[in-house]
Amino acid sequence: MDSAAASACPVPAAEAAQRPPHMAALVLARGGSKGIPLKNIKRLAGLPLIGWVLRAAIDSGVFQSVWVSTDHDEIEKVAEKFGVKVHRRSAEVSKDSSTSLEAIQEFLRRHNEVDIIGNIQATSPCLHPDDLVKVAKMIREDGYDSVFSVVRRHLFRWSEIKKGVNEVTVPQNLDTAKRPRRQDWGGELYENGSFYFAKKDLIEKDYLQGGKVIYYEMRAECSVDIDIDIDWPIAEQRVLRYGYLGKEMKLLVCSVDGCLTNGHSCLSEDQKELSSDDDRGADGISLLKKRGVEIWLISEEERSKTISAMKLDCEVKVQNRRDVEDWRNKMSLSWKEVAYLGYDESDVDCLKEAGMSGVPADACAAAQKAAGYICKSNGGRGAIQEFAEYILLLMKTVNL
Repeated sequence: MDSAAASACPVPAAEAAQRPPHMAALVLARGGSKGIPLKNIKRLAGLPLIGWVLRAAIDSGVFQSVWVSTDHDEIEKVAEKFGVKVHRRSAEVSKDSSTSLEAIQEFLRRHNEVDIIGNIQATSPCLHPDDLVKVAKMIREDGYDSVFSVVRRHLFRWSEIKKGVNEVTVPQNLDTAKRPRRQDWGGELYENGSFYFAKKDLIEKDYLQGGKVIYYEMRAECSVDIDIDIDWPIAEQRVLRYGYLGKEMKLLVCSVDGCLTNGHSCLSEDQKELSSDDDRGADGISLLKKRGVEIWLISEEERSKTISAMKLDCEVKVQNRRDVEDWRNKMSLSWKEVAYLGYDESDVDCLKEAGMSGVPADACAAAQKAAGYICKSNGGRGAIQEFAEYILLLMKTVNL
């Protein structure tokens, strides 16, 4: 919940002069949406939409705090799952007619410690941490008061003719007698709404852009904005190809029960226990091992015969999942370097901690709620292969 009571106290002038400026990332995420209900937490390529920009903001390392401003309980829960702070905005700035500037100003009134706001749009899922690092430098070191994102477009504009008016259209940025080739024309810069950085005193004067102002040009392939439902499948392809998928993984912990198998067993005619195994699991695990990712398979039952039958070059640790924390510490790994594929309620704590977490499509509701990525495949039916490919895509993007 909002920690306004603690942070709204005025900061003494002497203390404020000594400390470095506090830069806060602020993502505005109302519950209301005219186009797509609860659009900000609808899953895009396995993650809640807002999760893409929150992950980029956190991993950039340039913010003293990362916040989500919302009026909705479900959005608050998603924000807290990503480890960021929540500002519960008032009803006055949660209306359809409310502006972003009004919501930011309310946030600043309640959080006096903040000196610079990085207002990041929740619907820009291809934002990368390196963009934010460069913009933070422009504010902190280069002396700009505000920085906003733009994208370069090569579009010829023509004047609009209103219906019923007998006029002709005329070019707005084009000499038709000397129509340039694309490679001979620099194009024009358009705001893409991905982010607006500004110092507090500028915002208090009712400006998001002003003072010593400059733009930051984003790559065209990363300029994605979700506005209407028809954009969703297109955006999923764009974010998987050009988006920031996280940091490199060094360890995958996978629950055998429910992930490599379907979590059920039956008896054969000779009364031997059988389970439905994933015959593609070996391929996914092999791909990860080739990239240097260590694999731990865990089960609360003896599964050595299952693993042998699946031809997996891995040892099964018959351990309680709580022991994962001890193993991680012994390897000196942070949770951000650990991927975890789980299935049931006993996996929830690890799913919440892991840098990348996934579950099969048929995982229990609690596990699905805790996971960052929900596979389209069921346990024992390709989930491990799908999750492995997703991790490899992540690692490919990180190393571009």
